Amino acid sequence: MTSPASSRTPRRSPRAPVLVTVAILAALVIAFFIFSSLLTDYLWYDQLGFANVLTTQWIAGAVMFLVGFVAMAVPVWVSIDVAFRFRPVYAKLNSQLDRYQQVIEPLRRVVVLGVPIVLGLFAGIATSTRWQVTLQWLNRTSFGETDPQFGLDVGFYVFELPFYQGAVGFASAVVLIAGLAALATSYLYGALRFSGRDVRISRVARIQLAVTAALYLALQGLSLWLDQYATLTDGTNKLVTGATYTDVAAGIPGKQILALAAAVVAILFIVTAVVGKWRLSVIGTAALIIISIIVGGIYPWIVQRFQVEPSERTVESTYIERNIDATREAYGVADVEEQSYDAQSDAEAGALAGDAVTTANIRIIDPALVTDAFAQLQQYRQYYSFPEQLSVDRYTIDGQQQDTVIAVRELNTDQLGNSATPYNTTFVYTHGYGVVAAYGNQRSADGQPVFLESGIPVTGALGDSDTYEPRIYFGQESPAYSIVGGDGGDDVELDYPSGANDNGTNQTTTFEGDGGPKLDSAFKKLIYAIKFQSEQVFLSDAVNDQSQILYDRDPAERVQKVAPYLTIDSAPYPAVVDGRVKWIVDAYTTTPEYPYSKPQALSDAIADTYTERPVYASNEINYIRNSVKATVDAYDGSVDLFAWDTEDPILKTWQKIFPSTTKPLSDMSVDLMQHVRYPQDMFKVQRAILGTYHVTDADSFYSSDDAWVTPNEPTSNTANPPLQPPYYLTLQLPDQDPAFSIYSTYIPQQSGENARNVLTGYLAANADAGTTPGEISPDYGKLSLLTLPKTDTVPGPGQVQNNFNTDTAVANQLALLTRGDTSVVRGNLLTLPVGGGLLYVQPIYVKSNSETSYPVLQKVLVSFGEKIAFEDTLNGALDSLFGGNSGAQAGDEGVPEGDTGTGDTGDAGSGDAPDAGTGTGATGNSQLDQALADAQSALEDRSAAYQSNDLVAAAEADERLQTALEAAVAASEAATAGQ
Repeated sequence: MTSPASSRTPRRSPRAPVLVTVAILAALVIAFFIFSSLLTDYLWYDQLGFANVLTTQWIAGAVMFLVGFVAMAVPVWVSIDVAFRFRPVYAKLNSQLDRYQQVIEPLRRVVVLGVPIVLGLFAGIATSTRWQVTLQWLNRTSFGETDPQFGLDVGFYVFELPFYQGAVGFASAVVLIAGLAALATSYLYGALRFSGRDVRISRVARIQLAVTAALYLALQGLSLWLDQYATLTDGTNKLVTGATYTDVAAGIPGKQILALAAAVVAILFIVTAVVGKWRLSVIGTAALIIISIIVGGIYPWIVQRFQVEPSERTVESTYIERNIDATREAYGVADVEEQSYDAQSDAEAGALAGDAVTTANIRIIDPALVTDAFAQLQQYRQYYSFPEQLSVDRYTIDGQQQDTVIAVRELNTDQLGNSATPYNTTFVYTHGYGVVAAYGNQRSADGQPVFLESGIPVTGALGDSDTYEPRIYFGQESPAYSIVGGDGGDDVELDYPSGANDNGTNQTTTFEGDGGPKLDSAFKKLIYAIKFQSEQVFLSDAVNDQSQILYDRDPAERVQKVAPYLTIDSAPYPAVVDGRVKWIVDAYTTTPEYPYSKPQALSDAIADTYTERPVYASNEINYIRNSVKATVDAYDGSVDLFAWDTEDPILKTWQKIFPSTTKPLSDMSVDLMQHVRYPQDMFKVQRAILGTYHVTDADSFYSSDDAWVTPNEPTSNTANPPLQPPYYLTLQLPDQDPAFSIYSTYIPQQSGENARNVLTGYLAANADAGTTPGEISPDYGKLSLLTLPKTDTVPGPGQVQNNFNTDTAVANQLALLTRGDTSVVRGNLLTLPVGGGLLYVQPIYVKSNSETSYPVLQKVLVSFGEKIAFEDTLNGALDSLFGGNSGAQAGDEGVPEGDTGTGDTGDAGSGDAPDAGTGTGATGNSQLDQALADAQSALEDRSAAYQSNDLVAAAEADERLQTALEAAVAASEAATAGQ
């Protein structure tokens, strides 16, 4: 009889339904957050016209995840299931295994399904990240070039080999894990037993494990076979990247032998599965290990030690030549035009007559030093800002091309202070206003930049007032997000601050473009409120059905998102194009898989004074092409990708994957073509390569007797100075037409006491793309390398800077400039191949030590050969350097000689820009002013005396200079003591 108690249904805990409900709600909330994140991504891409880029990534990632999940989970499940199904029913187990079974048996179904699922999830996640490799393999394009070792197309190494190696590696992991799962199951259920030295295994377990081992060895054999091709991209512990003599003589044949040996042993395991004898497979495995040690290690070491090292220069010459040829081709420097340049050192009168274009365009405005001047003169309000490093471009003004220093006046909400309320930062302060541009070769009488585009509202030569759109909604410093647009109600966006004629009323506007997803439903407001964690998006009455939300506004970030296969240049730059402000972004296709080419870390190669070196180098490449020129409209954020290098196989492959995302070159306007320039990161990578690979002779390359490096920044005072950056400017190389170019210099690769800072090479690239629609100028990108004779001792930038710093006359004048409350700031040191030699030009800025000051250009240092000149203007310095008449005119020819101001503006940033020309050139101390004037007069007299070879007059001028300096010091000390 059943007792009443035993017939009762067990009571459920009252908390169980609550916990289940909470778990379901939590899952729904998490799912909604994931869904909203995916949807906002889709809306962003769709508004921009690149939805297919996102959906292609999603589909490819999902398919790869499923492939990885199934490829891992199914074999592991089958392996466990087979081992369990065919376990011995009456196997006698020891007590320990009995306990294991008692623990696992209740959870067996969960384990049998759970383990494969968990492993499948990890495998799926891993494979989903390989979607780019898979899509490139499916859409691969031939390079039309073959490697010198195997005769295979380069595309095999770039597109196919990484896929095959990844697939074999994944398959090996699957087989290994499945084998371990089968081994564990067989042991647990008695199919595999150990009794002392005896091992007993059931027939099915023997077959399963033997077949699994055969598959694994076969895959290892295939991996070894593929490794022989990977030798061509390996540079580990080698003289050069690629297959060297030891690789060809021992390494590659050794991998082939090992691959065949692994296949033979795999067959022996199949035999074991059939006949049930392990002897052959065990012997074969032992033999394989011995062969791998001999063929894979000992024999290559013998070849390297006793055949290569005694005659390395001779036996490796063929492979060095392969490396040189491949590296120069992969980095696009194979066609560099080298020219011997026997630099003259005598600064004779009229020597620059043939370099009128270059001298007229010498840039005396340093884009890294005039940021403060731009800010103080053109910032107008504290919520505007300029970048630390301005850009250099060129514009045609009155029919003449002018090198220009240009920057965007961007919004900086960090400076709003108490006004930085959520409402203001979201709806009111939404955009910057206009570009500011100055002539690169001119300065005002008081040392300030001469602007060709400035002011609020914008005035100048770059934009027609009727069609020009100056508003900057998309920039490098734009807020994380802004909500703009409206339905015709009141304008709430601050357009620009009030001016003298605006009665103190700030101008407002409403965004009228198509720059972001619309917030035309409560659901969209909700998901964006979640995305940006702001209730303003959902609750504010400033949001209506016509509102748009702008985010991901950095130009480089926008291009990277719509073209994830591209590497973005570190320096996007603004340009006024067809009445719009456009950000021009250079983008590259790269790979580390080009055979025989030397790899280098991209982040290291581009590091210099203006580009910080990362703590850990990344992005190792050995092939690069500037395949895409991209633009981002600063007003509406629209992105255009133009196929620039249409012959690049990597770009062709990606065009198959993402069709219709790049536009043909013919869609580029003439105005845009005029502002495209040769990219600086590409040039930096090429200069790093050419420092070594300008040498094409294998013997000389091996000896490293002509290796060069980029000089360090000469103005740096740090213990570990950065490299000197390349500079853009218009110049004329020997036997070439004048062109907007980018250049850099080389010095010998030496260290220690014997290091010499002398110039060995001068590398320049034509950066002018031309003006023909749909057609790139044949000279664009042309690399020219001027090589100086090894017997020449033309000083390098570091030595010239040292000469400037130690020259007595220069030091005396600099000492005068740094007296009182001013300091001297040295500008970029430019190097120009003019007058048959090399001219160095360095602008000298003076800055007041007060908080709101900015540097003003006051002097210019020049050097040619052993001579130095230091004058108020570049034109005067050149004339002084070249015997009183250089034969050419610089851009600052009309600037009167004399003192300039120190850039002390008083309060700035909270009102209208200070009037240009506020510098006075006086110290406020009459005695000090008189002493400085006397010193200047003595310097001029001394210079004139030396030019006329009147040593007596020069000595008298020296005495007057010394007296004036002593008087200046005394006046300065007296003024200081009286304060």
